[in-house]
Amino acid sequence: MYCFFICRNIITMINIDKIKKEGFKGFKTIEELRNDNFIIPSEKGVYYILSLKEKPKFLSIGSGGYFKGKNPNVDIETLEANWVDKTMIIYIGKATSLKKRLNQYIKFGEGKNIGHYGGRYIWQLTNSKDLLVCWKTSHDDPRVEEKKLIEEFVSIHGKRPFANLVN
Repeated sequence: MYCFFICRNIITMINIDKIKKEGFKGFKTIEELRNDNFIIPSEKGVYYILSLKEKPKFLSIGSGGYFKGKNPNVDIETLEANWVDKTMIIYIGKATSLKKRLNQYIKFGEGKNIGHYGGRYIWQLTNSKDLLVCWKTSHDDPRVEEKKLIEEFVSIHGKRPFANLVN
């Protein structure tokens, strides 16, 4: 048990180090960003939502907002089917302003009627406030970069990240 805990932490550190080497910064929990979002840059870029748990528990009703009256919740079976094992990346997003987009994402998770319906599955995780957020600014088109990151993910794992509903 003790060795498993240490080994898992080492694997997590290696994965985060790999993501850092790709140029991602931040690595703050959603809860930390809720309380202090000044660290998030206003530039365009891409971002990851990371889960350090192998497989978190799912909620039948999450905290996501009802944007345009649409229920953001799905059944537990859908969440189970979308979960991707052996990765900490559970959502890949893009932004013309990382600060604005991530603030929208967090507010949507607080139940606000905000336009960030994509990635909504994370708000049905029991540990959503503990998920890590990291970002990378870019001079390239964030849509192109997001698409490339999702394609790389699919090539490794055989499907999209847990909360990415479209490629």
